Amino acid sequence: MNNSPHLTTKQSYQLPASHLLLALAIVAVWGTNFVVIKVSLASFPPFLFAALRYTFALLPLVFFMPRPKVSWMNLCVYGLAVGVGQFGVLYFAIDGRISPGLASLVIQTQVFFTIGFAMFFAKEGLRRYQAVAVLIAMTGLGIIALHTDATTTFLGLALVVFTGFSWGVANTTSRRAGSINMLSYVVWASAFAIPPLFAISLMFEGGLEQMSLSIVEAPLGAWAGVLWQSWGNTLFGYAAWGWLLSKHPAAVVAPAPLLVPIFGMGASAFFLGEALPSWKVMAAGLVIAGLVVNLFWPSLRVQIAKYF
Repeated sequence: MNNSPHLTTKQSYQLPASHLLLALAIVAVWGTNFVVIKVSLASFPPFLFAALRYTFALLPLVFFMPRPKVSWMNLCVYGLAVGVGQFGVLYFAIDGRISPGLASLVIQTQVFFTIGFAMFFAKEGLRRYQAVAVLIAMTGLGIIALHTDATTTFLGLALVVFTGFSWGVANTTSRRAGSINMLSYVVWASAFAIPPLFAISLMFEGGLEQMSLSIVEAPLGAWAGVLWQSWGNTLFGYAAWGWLLSKHPAAVVAPAPLLVPIFGMGASAFFLGEALPSWKVMAAGLVIAGLVVNLFWPSLRVQIAKYF
């Protein structure tokens, strides 16, 4: 089996069972993580929370892991994209601007951005089914926009779409790093996320005094949330995700996060009591349907052609 991430033929391609189980473990961590974020934000302001997350992702492992054989620019772009653009902004959005369950759904726009970037660098045009897929998903986002309230604002929706864009940038950057030690890659890239996150917190979250107060007064549960973000989500989740992207085509790996909203919305409803009205279920169905069409239509069309 060809495991090249640059596979461009239309032949069928399946993940090995062990890699599929790894992808499922990653999305389970990512999905339930939205509950951890919401709970921890009761103790930490969002950008300070993100800064602490990447501080513990960096330390102490950076002293024990050699720098990956990629350019400093590649590490910098990945660190800024995933650390500031994705999670710094995501925490800010979940801090009163969008519900955790909906955030877990909207961030899956990363699939469009990830494959869109792959198309851009491969100089491919937009195909008809991909345009249809975008329209379907955008309809779902439109339904969310029409139901903004105190828990889900239009700003929160826009911010989470931006985090999907940032995740797409991070995915593309890690793929261009090639076959490397992804744990080392994530650890060293974290160094580029920490300074801007602390700087933003210092400027906009109450200054040094408020930062110090938050750190000193945070309960053990909040610190457990920080460590879960650092070790479970960042070191395990993103190192393993980057490794899968380096081993397989983007179109094969990218569908895995489609399960994140199921875990995210389910966990938010169970642990946080987040309501699941019919419009929210409909919006989720449309977004996921758009993603499925975008990713699976070529192979589905082949299967349909066998019977008609």
